[in-house]
Amino acid sequence: MAFELRDRDLLGRIGRLTTMGGEVETPAFMPVINPISQVIPPRRMKKEFGCDIVITNSYIIRKNFGEKPNLDVHRLLDYDGVVVTDSGAYQILVYGGVEVTQDEIIDFQKGIGSDIAVILDIPTGWDVPRERVEWTVEETLRRARDALPLIEGSRALWVGPVQGGRHLDLVARSAKLVGDMPFQIHALGSPTEVMERYLFPVLVDMIMAAKLNLPQERPLHLFGAGHPMMFSLAVALGCDLFDSASYALYAKDDRYLTTMGTSRMEDLSYLPCSCPVCHGRSVEDLKEMTKGERERLLAEHNLHACMTEINTIKQAIVEGSLWDLVERRSRGHPSMTAALKRLTNYKDAIEEGTPLFKGHGVFYYDYHSLARPEVTRYHRLLEANYSPPAGADTLLLVKAPSTRPYRMDPAYRGLRKTLSTELGEAFDGLHICFYAPPYGCIPEDLSETYPLSQYDIAEPVDEETIEFTAQSVARHIGLGGFTRIVLHQGVERLDMLVAEASREACKKLRTIMEASGSTHPWGEEAMRSLLALLSRPASLQ
Repeated sequence: MAFELRDRDLLGRIGRLTTMGGEVETPAFMPVINPISQVIPPRRMKKEFGCDIVITNSYIIRKNFGEKPNLDVHRLLDYDGVVVTDSGAYQILVYGGVEVTQDEIIDFQKGIGSDIAVILDIPTGWDVPRERVEWTVEETLRRARDALPLIEGSRALWVGPVQGGRHLDLVARSAKLVGDMPFQIHALGSPTEVMERYLFPVLVDMIMAAKLNLPQERPLHLFGAGHPMMFSLAVALGCDLFDSASYALYAKDDRYLTTMGTSRMEDLSYLPCSCPVCHGRSVEDLKEMTKGERERLLAEHNLHACMTEINTIKQAIVEGSLWDLVERRSRGHPSMTAALKRLTNYKDAIEEGTPLFKGHGVFYYDYHSLARPEVTRYHRLLEANYSPPAGADTLLLVKAPSTRPYRMDPAYRGLRKTLSTELGEAFDGLHICFYAPPYGCIPEDLSETYPLSQYDIAEPVDEETIEFTAQSVARHIGLGGFTRIVLHQGVERLDMLVAEASREACKKLRTIMEASGSTHPWGEEAMRSLLALLSRPASLQ
């Protein structure tokens, strides 16, 4: 098995998964195929929808076709792409049990030519006592260990599932122990009810509990994930494969999928899509069809919506704009917005997985963007690695101009020239920092580096971001060991908070001096005050 990483952004990645049935580019959505009845024939899925991989249920195949000689899953489905087979664990979750042993279903999957196969794990489920959850985890781990000699030498790729449900400590334990076993792929089990209840913050915790404890070089499959609204979130957290029958189940219930949510046909006046189903048709056209014809076309639209979103996510990874896509999709439902907030808990892990630079500017919308890896990385590196120039005993905090890069702003260049001329050698003892949301302190000599000059921020800046910026300034002041701080400020809320934060950070220093103009921070009055302050010896203040 080979899983080749081709590109990445956040914890998401574009990869190439090689199986005996062919190559699959990830992230990939796998439509669930019912081997008994298919609303869309699998042979159409690869040619017309771009589905290079599908998933079906080996337990259902065994019950209905098990006696058929020379049974091959590809011929049975009439599909020439990569076929994944589940083991019947979903039937355990729904019906409480299956009429097959793990040894039998593993041998069956090997015999029908599955490209990727799953051991017979025990799904955790949702509203179950912790004692039951612990049993599902331990039993799944026992079965994973027992499966190893059975799958040794198999040409198929085998999936080692992770269980534990909403009990994050058990998810972490399950992931760590199954990750120590030589499975090629892992899957997070039991998220379906979490997604059906729109508990997306819980889903974030479950995914990260698994992801942070699994080998990073192995693909992660999110069982039962089939709504395009949440694909970008799951990919950003490191999921590579998704499977669901939602495209067909929603169609059966006259529901229409979009990246912003689900609509019922009865509520639609227009078709907000240009896929082959929707283009040239009206809502009335669909409503006037027979139930069976409408179900088929809605299933096709829903599958197009899923596949289109996967391609949108891949393009965002290439561009380095996956965070922006996640933020846009988070507006589709309040629970998705809550999930975006939950990402803050994992901002360090997300930053660690993000490339340093991808040639893409940063869009900062509001306080949700404080968890962006660019913001996290800047503060981490500034605090860990940056120190003021030798001999700089005075910190001059300058309100960032509207022009970027800041030190190319004409008004600031005039200020700097005046300071250099008037202060003479004393200018060498000056450490100049701009302050601006969301980055806080920006040393002048770093102000043209990425992303400090390559970002756009929504105005007016929200209060949470202003508070964050002020505290970031205070932390930088505390690291500098300056004799005095001089604040060259304007009249906005940010300036007042920076002054307050600076005073708090400078309690052990001699003083903080403010040089502010009544109308404009670059005015003559402010300049005279600033020069007067900077010309005084620090010992006299």
